[in-house]
Amino acid sequence: SLVIDPLGDSAGCARDLPFLKQLGVNAIRVYSVDSSLNHDDCMGNFSAAGIYTMQVIVLLWAAMSLLESAFPTTTTRCGTAMVSTQSGICRQHRPFPHNRPGRTTSARASRGPQRAPLPNRASTRATQESRTTRDASFLMPLANYLSCDPSGSNSASSTIDLFGLNNYEWCGDAPSTTYNGINGDFAGYNVAAYFSEFGSETCNPGVRVWTETSTLFSSPMTDIWSGGLAFSYFPAMSTAGQFGMVNISMDGTTVTPNPDFKNLASQYSQVTFVNSPSQSSAAASSFPACPTANSTWEASNTLPPTPNDAPCACLETALACQFHTSSSNYSALVGTLTNVACSLLGTSGGNCDDISGNGTTGVYGRVEMCDPLTKLSYVFSQYFELNGRQASACSFNGNGTVNADAPSGTPAAAASSCIANPSAVITPSFSAVAPANSASSSGTSSDTIRTVDGNLLRNMVVVAGCMLSGVLWTVLR
Repeated sequence: SLVIDPLGDSAGCARDLPFLKQLGVNAIRVYSVDSSLNHDDCMGNFSAAGIYTMQVIVLLWAAMSLLESAFPTTTTRCGTAMVSTQSGICRQHRPFPHNRPGRTTSARASRGPQRAPLPNRASTRATQESRTTRDASFLMPLANYLSCDPSGSNSASSTIDLFGLNNYEWCGDAPSTTYNGINGDFAGYNVAAYFSEFGSETCNPGVRVWTETSTLFSSPMTDIWSGGLAFSYFPAMSTAGQFGMVNISMDGTTVTPNPDFKNLASQYSQVTFVNSPSQSSAAASSFPACPTANSTWEASNTLPPTPNDAPCACLETALACQFHTSSSNYSALVGTLTNVACSLLGTSGGNCDDISGNGTTGVYGRVEMCDPLTKLSYVFSQYFELNGRQASACSFNGNGTVNADAPSGTPAAAASSCIANPSAVITPSFSAVAPANSASSSGTSSDTIRTVDGNLLRNMVVVAGCMLSGVLWTVLR
């Protein structure tokens, strides 16, 4: 597997838990989760310690790209599998699709499939988050778009529950006025918002003093923000510097904290964390109608269709030229072959409109919701049909195979038959798998994260993020 999952590493969780307790965390954020692994030990131990988990839904080779406006069935399948395998301890589990600026229509549309079944699966519902960096020209239009109601009926059905902002404005012993600008931008924002990353490395390389914590976790910021996430726990290299609060021995058994760790622990020990307003006293959020697209904000209010495996599987079996390969490098191969096939299709009088979508115009092809492999087979088959079903037209350098069982007819006809209602809203089904230690999910304390409902999330104080072999996870106070 390409996914390295910290929650599937029982020994690693046991090794790190005492240090997370030293930092006083009440939640961790995991950037990469493999739903095929068993998470019972880690989730149970974190639950018993009063630590929540936030899990990122991401699929490496099927992740949203700037060339796609929809999110495929593969991504939805990944997310629903995560929810299914965490059944029974979902109160500790808050999955959200991870998406940075650029795929706004798909970021919105991806909320529903993971959100819809969750209220009935655990004692609290999961949150759907969008995380972004601060780009003055893009930030507030994005934030407002993700929390508005395209139907104009004050509904939260397609809005995010939580907005995360990566903010590295504070540097060293900066003045408390540093955050005045961003506070003004988000004052009155209608969903909970927090700093999904903070802790600049560039201004004070090697030793961060974390003096922003006293400002971030006190008024007036706590009137607007639900805490923040100090990046990162494990070593993490980026263009902005070397992050990390601990070092792990070569055999993976020993944790050695560095000055970043000690400084953050000291700063957090001086903070009085608040839990207000109470969930019962907080005002209900409102969800205004979304703005229309214009020259500066081009995202459509028409969202991509909900991915649905069944009609896409129906289509795959009906296609006359199917993608088959012995290569294990699907990620690079599928993208390259799709570009090649679409180019060839264009020279034969066809196009790739059926597998494409436009988040600006709100026009989505009938097949766009399907996984990349089905879409590639669809383009293969279009080219195959336009070239008289000659065997050579289904070669694609040995990556195409003629499907002798395919019915006669064009790929478009098969798509119309299998995907009769591409705009239908689908709620994915779940097969609950209760973990062995699900009874331990009741562990909380008065200062842990509570159910997110509009602006109700408070004291979401994130402490660390971590990196294991290129995969990040993060922790909240």
